Amino acid sequence: MNEKKYLRWYNVVGYGSGDVAGNVVYAFLASFVMIYLTDTVGLNPGIIGTLILASKIFDGISDLFFGAMIDKTNTRMGKARPWMLWGYFGCAAMIIAIFAIPTSMGQFAQYAWFFIAYTLLNGVFYTANNIAYSALTSLITKNGNERVQMGSIRFMFAFGTSLLIQSITVQGVQMFGGGAEGWRTIAIIYALIGLAVNTLSVFSVKELPKSVLEEETQAIPIIREKNNPVPEKYSLKESLTLLVSNKFYLLILAVFLLNQIFNTTLSMGIYFMTYILGDATLLGPFAWAINVPLIIGLLFTPMVVQKFNGMYKINVLGYVVAFIARALVIVAAYMGNIPLMLVFSGIASIGMSPLQGTINALIAEASEYTFLSKKKRIDGTMFSATSLGVKIGGGVGTALAGWLLSISGYVANAPEQSESAISMLYIMYLWIPAGINLIILFLLTRLKVEKANKELRDNPVIEYTMLDN
Repeated sequence: MNEKKYLRWYNVVGYGSGDVAGNVVYAFLASFVMIYLTDTVGLNPGIIGTLILASKIFDGISDLFFGAMIDKTNTRMGKARPWMLWGYFGCAAMIIAIFAIPTSMGQFAQYAWFFIAYTLLNGVFYTANNIAYSALTSLITKNGNERVQMGSIRFMFAFGTSLLIQSITVQGVQMFGGGAEGWRTIAIIYALIGLAVNTLSVFSVKELPKSVLEEETQAIPIIREKNNPVPEKYSLKESLTLLVSNKFYLLILAVFLLNQIFNTTLSMGIYFMTYILGDATLLGPFAWAINVPLIIGLLFTPMVVQKFNGMYKINVLGYVVAFIARALVIVAAYMGNIPLMLVFSGIASIGMSPLQGTINALIAEASEYTFLSKKKRIDGTMFSATSLGVKIGGGVGTALAGWLLSISGYVANAPEQSESAISMLYIMYLWIPAGINLIILFLLTRLKVEKANKELRDNPVIEYTMLDN
């Protein structure tokens, strides 16, 4: 039976463009904040890493808080869209603040400036915006194929934006005068672009009415007493209990965390390009080699998912390819063969593309699993997996990079780095990503949420409640 369609092509494209806004913040921050702070502001990478990790303690709390707040929101715009719209104004202001640290300030004040701006960006504004954006996957359509299309288009925009940022930022900073002034100008430009695109994305879609969202695709009989209705709102404690009881949510959260650490370690590639390959602008060709195949793979993901009758098999197969290719990148790097590194990086990206295109659909399936098994909807809280994973994973990755640089003896702007620093750059850019891919592959073999939902639909849960005395 064909599923009902809820979206037109321009809704899907408009939704996907929202990740342009998200990535002029995230990709810019992940790829360049560390080298900006170490080589332009002159801060210690180890201290920066520690501050980033401390910031993530607040982030972890705020993700679940904003997820619960979205679940409780009811406005004419819907549940998620108001948070997505207004949260981005803070994102724009804070990304400018992070890349506009006054060089005339004392170092303690500079560390404090960075920590406050970074925490407000990640723990408040980006959280509200990103959780709301991700939750729309469940709130604007109930069609599984449309959700996969949304995820694919979304990440095509995301990786396309990341590609452009990694390709043009270094030259853009130089064009605007270099140093602190160049970084500040680029940050302002990116913030304004993000603000415009985010607003366009918000108004390109509409959330489904509550009555439509609560309809079952296939009727599931639920027997309840009239004086014991299904609660519509849940406390944060109740929402957390529902989350941790959903094994698929926990698996997806782990995948998100690892995937973001993977992306962040690769984003530190500017150090690898500068001090091992000898040319910082090589970050651009590597960005193209990684992101273009990923975008092409995302384009075909909806069709491949349909052919494989679901997401499970193609995601597992894709990560088998991704791990083997990342291992071959290591071999090519030690051979000193840059063209082979580029080729195998591209193959790895093709293998990773199905998961990138289906990850939001998987979260929607995990949310549906909670509804089918518990008869409770917590879409906003469930989609906190995306923001929680993006921020904490990215933060841990950046913090780890800072610590590893510090203990390796890295010296900012040194003509030549020590042997220990060079060895560490190999570990950061080559070995850590390959190891993470292997762990994700194992987790994906356990992520059988589609099968679990099918079994619940085929064997409806009948709930009985005790009669009042």
